[in-house]
Amino acid sequence: MLVSPKDQSPSGRPIQDDRKLPSNPEEVENLRRDSAANPLIAFTFDELKLITENFRQDHLLGGGGFGSVYKGIIAKDSREELQPLQVAVKVHDGDNSYQGHREWLDEHRVLIYEYMARGSVENNLFSRVLLPLPWSIRMKIAFGAAKGLAFLHEAEKPVIYRDFKTSNILLDQDYNAKLSDFGLAKDGPMGDKTHVSTRIMGTYGFGVVLLELLTGRKSLDKSRPGREQNLTDWALPLLKEKRKLLNIVDPRLEGDYPIKGFQKAAMLAYHCLNRNPKARPLMRDIVDSLEPLQEPEDVPNNKNCVHCD
Repeated sequence: MLVSPKDQSPSGRPIQDDRKLPSNPEEVENLRRDSAANPLIAFTFDELKLITENFRQDHLLGGGGFGSVYKGIIAKDSREELQPLQVAVKVHDGDNSYQGHREWLDEHRVLIYEYMARGSVENNLFSRVLLPLPWSIRMKIAFGAAKGLAFLHEAEKPVIYRDFKTSNILLDQDYNAKLSDFGLAKDGPMGDKTHVSTRIMGTYGFGVVLLELLTGRKSLDKSRPGREQNLTDWALPLLKEKRKLLNIVDPRLEGDYPIKGFQKAAMLAYHCLNRNPKARPLMRDIVDSLEPLQEPEDVPNNKNCVHCD
């Protein structure tokens, strides 16, 4: 959902004047009528002020390079075609110059996203306040994030997502993972070089995140002893030996995980982190490998047995 698509008119033809955007009711209504050509839902700026209660400061969720993000609610009676929904409204702040301010007034660069109620994987995984994420949720997150990356890699024109990390994976109320912050994403190469590029940038990054989910450790943690500060440097030697594999498991799981499932996920992380990019699996193969791990498995009753050989 958005307020002002810049690249196309409702008919699909390029807009000649980039600054002529559908920010008034008449233009927005024209955009709505042509939903077959443009499935996005457009809102007037007045509607957004209503949704966010005039961009109240206590609705501010955060900000970044694009601008500020506000929490909003699409009320039951605001749109007939929409169910009541919590949303995140991303507002481009522009620059502080007069020209920047005028562009903001003219264009209303605003995007509306589904509100991700549980925040980032980073906050959920490393928080000492929240309860530890159970094994099943960790695998659900890994599976969802992998499907997102596979979608980008398998696009007709592949997209290289260069900022894949736990802080950019957001979770809805049911822990469904969504990728965010595409500021560093770029179009990938076409043809034979596609798989190499996505393996270099995407698959390795996924391996790091999967390792974080398995260990409960950050990719870089300077509060740990010197040899344990870099997660991959610490974990890779342990991943090579099956009898040492369980030494990397997050102790906060307290043995409440399937050993075989953990071993499969750990080996998958190991292959994603292969020093030879061409030897790393494709994201679609990673999705296939993670799918069986979504099924519940028997968890040992004696939690101490996870330390057995």
